Amino acid sequence: MTDQLKAPMPKRELYWVFGALMLGMLLAALDSTIVATALPTIVGDLHGANHLSWVVVAYLLATTVSTPLWGKLGDLHGRKMYFQAAIIIFLVGSMLCGSAHSMVELIVFRALQGLGGGGLMVGAQAVIADLVAPRDRGRYAGFFGATFGAATVLGPLLGGVIVQYWSWRWIFFVNLPFGILALIVCAAKLPGAGARVQHVIDYAGIITLTISASALILFTSLGGTTFPWDSGQSIALLVVGVVAGVLFFWIERRSSEPVLAPHLFANRVFSSASAISFVVGFAMFGAMTFLPLYFQLVRGVSPTMSGLRLLPMMFGLFAASIITGQLVSKGWRYRPFPILGSAVMTVGLGLLGTLGVQTSELATDVYILILGVGLGLVMQVLVTAVQNAVDPSDLGAATAGANFFRSIGGSFGTAVFGSLYVNVLPHQLAAGVVRHSFTGRLLSPSLWNAATLRRLPATELSIILHAIAGSIQLVYRWALPFGLLAVILSLTLPEVKLRTSLHPVAHEVPMSNAELLD
Repeated sequence: MTDQLKAPMPKRELYWVFGALMLGMLLAALDSTIVATALPTIVGDLHGANHLSWVVVAYLLATTVSTPLWGKLGDLHGRKMYFQAAIIIFLVGSMLCGSAHSMVELIVFRALQGLGGGGLMVGAQAVIADLVAPRDRGRYAGFFGATFGAATVLGPLLGGVIVQYWSWRWIFFVNLPFGILALIVCAAKLPGAGARVQHVIDYAGIITLTISASALILFTSLGGTTFPWDSGQSIALLVVGVVAGVLFFWIERRSSEPVLAPHLFANRVFSSASAISFVVGFAMFGAMTFLPLYFQLVRGVSPTMSGLRLLPMMFGLFAASIITGQLVSKGWRYRPFPILGSAVMTVGLGLLGTLGVQTSELATDVYILILGVGLGLVMQVLVTAVQNAVDPSDLGAATAGANFFRSIGGSFGTAVFGSLYVNVLPHQLAAGVVRHSFTGRLLSPSLWNAATLRRLPATELSIILHAIAGSIQLVYRWALPFGLLAVILSLTLPEVKLRTSLHPVAHEVPMSNAELLD
């Protein structure tokens, strides 16, 4: 059951729907990053600093875990109803977050908001796939990729501005008018589902997937920060995640309506794109974590200005994503773009591995721009390739799967590179102390910010800044092998001719029977 049309939707109505879908995706993507710069203010108002990380983790966890479920429900019962439900859940969660009176309340409401956010992310991509043939879908997918990338840059910037000039509560309240507008447009313009068909919901698969993904995300998000990697809690989370994951795949092989059907992994496009998405997410989210840190501590700029310094990345990602989509829609093959994009991304990571205390602003902007171009070339074209290669009945599940693996990869990348930074920094500081023959006591890293560092004596400041820059350099250099792995995996992505109609016909069959292009 899908909401696919028998004939293409008129352009004017399609543009209205597309605008609403983009708005929904933008809101969901922004809320995964916009809270970061507001956390100190939120903690000061609501207290509970010991629960700080959970404000971010709760949203990430709920969004990632719910993505496959939203995709499958859309496949079974039609996407309009579930996309509207996702908007409503997201708006209710936003309203409750803005009204929270304690950290515990905020964490619970953030999880509810993330549940709706997962439906918005996968729903927007699946809905446009129902309305536009794969050959023409590239131009729309390009804007989706650009929107997602822009949100990762604009989120911290907007969060800083809103907190500085209004209240942290407006970070959540501002979603309401835009979400209501998206809801109205979808209700009026989005086609509804056809005849209802009775389906069996895979409750066992849903539960085991939720447990596995939750345990693994908590392991990567909280391990090394809230508790040590080798602690009983970390080991328990890892074991539970792996065991539940194995049990999930065992259940899916026997389910009549699996959440993430095993036959999808037999599809070479889906399996290859999922692997690429995981590695790109690993490198991208892990790498982007340290750019604001570099700007704020090493360059001494404010949180708001550090957001502005990320604009070259947003511009590169936005431009590359849109241009890629346009070229694919004009008949260009999609396979070269992930290969080129992952290679450019790797070059960008390598250049960022040279960042130092004295690196010029122009050079930094160029490095970030190159990374953004690489990400824009690779991200969204993978979704188009997957949607083209699977049967329409698996469209939502396949779209959700590609997003799911990217989110899981991002979670792992952030944790791994964060742990690497924390472990390398003391060695860099010790080397700096020896190099400068420093005999005093260095300021504790927990007290580092742009203002306090600039009040330190010149020798101590130099030791700390070079230690931070040196640690960030090593993180980016360790990211290089993952960039190269993304290039290798991109070479395994098959090229399947993009369909020119909404439904497969005799010579435009799904990937399982398609003739691959040379």
